[in-house]
Order: sequence, then structure tokens, then C-alpha cells
Amino acid sequence: MSEAVTRTATTSPGLLASLDPLLREWLPRQRWFAGKGRPVTGFSLVAATELLPSDGKLGLYHLLLQAHQSPAPGDCYQLLIGAREALPPRLAPALIGHVDQGPLAGRTVYEALYDPRPAEVLLEALRTRARIGGLRFERERNQEIRAGLVPRLVASEQSNSSVVYGDTFILKLLRRIVPGINPDLELPLALAREGCPRVPPPTAWIQGDFDGAGGEPYVLGVLQPFVQGAADGWELALRELAKGEDFAAEARALGRATAEVHTALARALPTVTLGRTQLEQMVEGMVERLEAAAQAVPALRPYAPGLHSAFDALAGLAAEGRTWTAQRVHGDLHLGQCLRSPAGQWWLIDFEGEPAKPLAERRMPQPTVRDIAGMLRSFDYAAHSATPPVPGWADTCRAAYCSGYAEVSGVDPRTDPVLLRACETDKAIYEVVYEARHRPEWLPVPLSAVRRLATDDGEPTAPAPLPPSPPPLISPSISPSPRRPHS
Repeated sequence: MSEAVTRTATTSPGLLASLDPLLREWLPRQRWFAGKGRPVTGFSLVAATELLPSDGKLGLYHLLLQAHQSPAPGDCYQLLIGAREALPPRLAPALIGHVDQGPLAGRTVYEALYDPRPAEVLLEALRTRARIGGLRFERERNQEIRAGLVPRLVASEQSNSSVVYGDTFILKLLRRIVPGINPDLELPLALAREGCPRVPPPTAWIQGDFDGAGGEPYVLGVLQPFVQGAADGWELALRELAKGEDFAAEARALGRATAEVHTALARALPTVTLGRTQLEQMVEGMVERLEAAAQAVPALRPYAPGLHSAFDALAGLAAEGRTWTAQRVHGDLHLGQCLRSPAGQWWLIDFEGEPAKPLAERRMPQPTVRDIAGMLRSFDYAAHSATPPVPGWADTCRAAYCSGYAEVSGVDPRTDPVLLRACETDKAIYEVVYEARHRPEWLPVPLSAVRRLATDDGEPTAPAPLPPSPPPLISPSISPSPRRPHS
């Protein structure tokens, strides 16, 4: 086993000042930048670590930058910046700009993940459990990493960035960074140590220990096994829809996989009981989101009283003394967060939760129905992506998924209709706001669900009309920083 390699990292004074004008232009254009629509007015340097010396042919810097925006504060972003005298043509898409002042004057800087050499530096640091300045490259002691694996950047990532190493590992680098324990490492580690086979176990991870984080570490990246030949659940569902094939068997298997993960999480981490006070707080949050959404989206207002009734019903059960168990859950579950291996095994991935939510909220125990509601909404989105739509497809998948879940957990989510309706209503309201702001052509999809959920009995009503031109068969993203559909 390799011993940890420790070396001191240095950075040149004036580095940020020399990069500032280039990053103001480049950063807002990145798909994973969360503050779109608000100008970047400046940066604060949280941490800078030199991974390769700038006086060589290739300089490499790891940066954590706090972006300043108005009127709301900006986020902290993780950047890997390469510096060369000139970029070869193959790296043209990675260009950030040419530096004309400071320690990198005369050099060209670029997004280093496009370049195999910087990606190799990261893997070697993980393999050797290196310590470079405040960066800690950790590895599970029973896991080995072979040297020399060829890296390639995954072009489809959006809210984070991923590099695949020789079809053996995939390294996910988080882009929006906050101090604290990130569930994208915490939960897969807990599941791996519990022996759950439905989540790729973390092999290694990158952690930052820097001043100003209140003693909490930054989780910067996670290395996991790469599931070679796996199909994304969203893409698989669309493919079956396009062929007119039934997806019920896969939905049922996915329900079983979800229940296995929930059961393992309940064993690995504490569970809590939600009593009247906690449930009233949950309902208050749902009502506040509904009221804000109705103000923001006029099309939602006619349905607001019916949607409110879903939350009133849940509050009524709480007042009668009904309690629910809450535990750690995935937090952002949908078809795009699932992979099916060539052998037919389903895996759940991306446990980061909804990136727009505070980290503390993402780590709170929740009823498992929160995850289930997200998946049920995902089937609805997939069904509306078919041209022409396939009647009954979503209903069949939803029923099969719940049946599969019950086979493992012993509890069918449909036997708790009040909580299920409230959680699905909350999710659909979130979708309405996102689509109205970012993709109005998709707004009829959540509005169709809103019409159904606004009825007292939850029975389906006639769907809202689809857009005149159906949206393309792409992963819809119903969060400000989507990774995959509804992420």
C-alpha cells in the first residue's frame, strides 16, 4: 500500500488579480455556474494550491473562489486551472484566456480537466494518498488504484464535472462548494460499509482543510467504480418509449433497488420519529412554497386551494397524533440518478441532494416518500417526452415502481396516500416554478400533475395541453443547476 505523500504547496502573489478579468467572463458561461442572470462583480480567494509549478511547461492550480454577485451573494466554486505558453488545438474548447499581468503574464490559462495530464495528477494524488497544502487525497484502505489509467472528461455533466479513468473509475468533482460533510460522500460510504450492492462504493475522495471553514472540511470530489456499459435510467426510459415498449418490469426492479437503499440507510444511520411539531413545521414549509409559487406563476393560482388541501390533510393527521419515521434518503431521486448495468442490475448514484438547498437541510432525515415522490414525477416527465404521448405509460410505471418497493420494504407507498400526495404536490410545485422561469415550453408537464393533485381524491383529471411543438428528447432539468433530469 502506498504511503501518503506530503508536500508544501505555494502560490504566487497576485494570482487572483491576474485571473479576475478572465474569470468574470468565463465563469458565468459554464453550465455548472449557478448564478446566471446576475453579473459577477468580483472574487474572494478561499484557497489556492499549486499542483504543478508554474515555471514548468504546464502549470496547474487548484482554486476555491467565492464569486461576488448582486443582489444576492454568490457561491464558492472549485476550479482547476491549467497554464501553458500556448494551447494545442485539441484544448481550444477549454480556453479561459490569455494573461497579460501578474505571475502568469504571457501564458494562456484554461479549464484543466480537458487535459489528460492534470487529470492524471489528480488520480496519482488519490492513489498515493497525497497531502498538498490544504488538500487531502484520501483513499479507502482496502481499495487499490492502478497507476496509468487513461483519463477522459465526461462532456455531459452539468452541475458538476466528471472524469473517467480507463473505464475503471469515475471521479466526480463538485463545483459549488460549501464546508461540511457532503452527503454525496457520506451516504455512499455508509451504504458501502453496510454492504448495500445498489450504490457504487467510494474508492477515494478529495477533501480540503482550509482556514475560514469553521473547522469543517470541504468535500471536493469522489472517486467511484465506473459502471461500464450502464444505461442512464432516463435515456433507457425514453428509448423504450420511442420503441413503444413497456417499462413496467424495469420500474418494478427500480422500486426494489430504491427500497434496498432505503433499508440499508435506515440500518446504517439514525432514524427519528416525526411527531406533531415536526410535521407542522414540514407542512408550513410546503404551504410557504405554494404561496410563493402562486405569486410567481399566475397559471398556478387557480389550483392553489386544491393544492393547499393536500397539505391540510397531512396537518390534520398530525393533529390527530399520527407519526412518521424519518431517515436519511437520496434527496434528489429521479430516473437520471439511476444506472442499469448490462446484467440488469440497478444502481443509485449522485447522493448530493438538490444543490440549491443548504447542506444542513440536505442532510436532515426525511420520510422515504420524499424520494418516491421524486421518482413518480420522473415517470411523468418521461411520458410527456414521448412523441406522440403514450397513454397510461406513466401510470403503469408508477404502479410497478410502488409494487417493487413494497416487495422489499414490506410497505407500499400507496397505502399512505395523504403523505404521498403532499410530497408529490410539493415536488410538482417546485417543478412549476422552475419551468416557468427557465423552460416555459415544459410548463404543461407539471401543470398536468398539479391539476390531478389539486383534486380532493387525487384521481387523475384530463391532462393539461402539451406544447404545440413537443420538446426534444433530452434530459429535462428541474433545478437551477441540473445534472440529469429533475436533478
